[in-house]
Amino acid sequence: MIKKILFITLTNIGDVILTLPALDYLRAYFPESKITVMTGPRPQQIFKDNPYIEKVIVYNKHASLKEKISLFFALKKEGFDLVVDLKNSLFGALLPARFKTSPFKAIPSFIKHTSKRHLYKVESIFGFKSLNKITTPPSLYIPFEEKRNIEDLLKEYQIREGELVVIAAGARSHIKRWSKEGFRDLIPVLIKELGMKVILVGDKDDIPIGEYIASQVKEDVFNLCGKTTLLQLTYLLNKADLLITNDSAVLHLASYLNIPVVAIFGPTDELKYGPWSERSRIVKKEVFCRPCQKAQCRLGDLRCMRLIKPEDVLRQLKDLLNKDKLRTVPFEYKRILVARTDRVGDVLLSTPVIKNLRDSYPSSYIAMVVSNYCKEILEGNPYLDEVLIYDKEKRHRGLIGSLKFVFHLRKKRFDLAIILHPTNRMHLVTFLARIPKRIGYNRKLGFLLTDKIPHTKQEGRKHELEYNLDLLRYLGIPAQDKTLFMPIRKEAEDWIEELFKKERINPTDKLLAIHPGASCPSKLWPAERFAELADRLADKYGFKLIFIAGRKDINITEGVIKYLKNPVINLAGKTSLSQLASILRRCQLFISNDSGPVHIATAVGTPVISIFGRNQKGLSPLRWRPLGRFDRFIHKDVGCSQCLAHNCKKGFLCLKAITVEEVLEIAKSIIVDLK
Repeated sequence: MIKKILFITLTNIGDVILTLPALDYLRAYFPESKITVMTGPRPQQIFKDNPYIEKVIVYNKHASLKEKISLFFALKKEGFDLVVDLKNSLFGALLPARFKTSPFKAIPSFIKHTSKRHLYKVESIFGFKSLNKITTPPSLYIPFEEKRNIEDLLKEYQIREGELVVIAAGARSHIKRWSKEGFRDLIPVLIKELGMKVILVGDKDDIPIGEYIASQVKEDVFNLCGKTTLLQLTYLLNKADLLITNDSAVLHLASYLNIPVVAIFGPTDELKYGPWSERSRIVKKEVFCRPCQKAQCRLGDLRCMRLIKPEDVLRQLKDLLNKDKLRTVPFEYKRILVARTDRVGDVLLSTPVIKNLRDSYPSSYIAMVVSNYCKEILEGNPYLDEVLIYDKEKRHRGLIGSLKFVFHLRKKRFDLAIILHPTNRMHLVTFLARIPKRIGYNRKLGFLLTDKIPHTKQEGRKHELEYNLDLLRYLGIPAQDKTLFMPIRKEAEDWIEELFKKERINPTDKLLAIHPGASCPSKLWPAERFAELADRLADKYGFKLIFIAGRKDINITEGVIKYLKNPVINLAGKTSLSQLASILRRCQLFISNDSGPVHIATAVGTPVISIFGRNQKGLSPLRWRPLGRFDRFIHKDVGCSQCLAHNCKKGFLCLKAITVEEVLEIAKSIIVDLK
């Protein structure tokens, strides 16, 4: 018969909460026993005035040796039948008892979570006697007065059931804290888009964080940091629909109460300290060095926390609220590299790959390697953790430069590389970087890949976007989202505002952008036709004209402008890709040869007319047409049995066959559809 139990728990609140399932087990297994709890000063509030606990002993680890010896003999006189020491202290080892936990008993390696390891120690004493369901009340007892205080508070804030999100933005260690700016940016989405009421909680050390967030968010946020007792917080969590938190005591408290949790983890190991609620999600970034479980970041930038974006938290939150499981994939890749080192349009048509990867691997570290010229297409993409630049013209030129890039990749420990465009260099670089799984098209040193897909792009049977997504489908990854993404930068928006002021363009003006350049002469519609088209659209619809082009196409642009009758803003060679995106998103129509800016316009939602020339399957509209809802293209087959590209012997008849009238009709149909 076990009459008296000594339960020695830990000294931090979070650690103590992790031991409560073990205490519940004891109370259920020995319902008539009297339990004494020995704990530290801070967690004593969990057990003080608790009717389930006979006595609470506060252990001060800074006490003198004399005081500790006196405490030992006082405990010895109690004559405990069972001593459960989850602290592995000398008290547990030396106190006499019929039964006790052993600090030397091995815990199976498959038991990872700390709460389950504590429970294992207790269950093992009595041969793992099964309790199908613990029916005793939780060991956290909440007095009526504490409940009433919270009920009154919820009435005051007019918070009803089904709309309360509690946020704990603090943590005992600074390395466990997600940025306060991240919480600041997340909360307006919770309030405006999801219709939630938000309460900030934390202890007195979290008051500055709570004050910062509450002051920065325009919507109503209720800040209770430093204003509740632990038991009041417990009752508040019982009323909540969801907790968003760092790795903290509040996380373990909500898990113990079986409250849905979205937990943000950086250097600590979620397998040991993560939420154990029936419904929970982990937000993390699988950088190569996590979980390190160190008190300081050895890299000095705490990137495992810094890389987590509000979108990452929101994605897991929405999934949890919908009670859905995240997409299941055949294999979990923690660090993924996507490679596409060719041109602007190609990279833009690869952005849905990033989004679909993020949907399937919400916690993975996803990076993409591109050429230096294309970096602005990806920097600011919310689904991407890092943009890597492979600069084969300068920094990574030649063997030595490429090897530097190889060693840089090797340090990041990618376990999957998806090479969207086959090149000798990228196949060799990823091979030398020792990335275990390398998937791509079987062309240009394709034998260096671990997984090879037959290369049939030259046949042009489907769109380039679909060829990109085929690599995901090969891996069993759903490829559902086909939306192109181009980030809009504040500095580019500021630049365009200044430009429009200078050029006296008003918000109500209708803008037509024209791009007369292209990568090859076989793609250039005649200059005089571009000029006639621009003038007639300006005259008929009141468009103001903007011409854009890269530096190498400045002369081509000027060759069109010399035929124009209407005034024009000539930005050829004067814009970055970000500035170009900001320009195009303000235009009502964009007309261009087959080129990269076509896909930028699609990504920012501007209707496009794309003019195609060459009669070559791999360069056809089927493979490279714009993909927007209102986008159009025009292409003429003039009967060439073989396209000679820039060596055309027919004077580019395919392009000359496209008339101004035909393009005008297409423009008219777009304008009608937009009304």
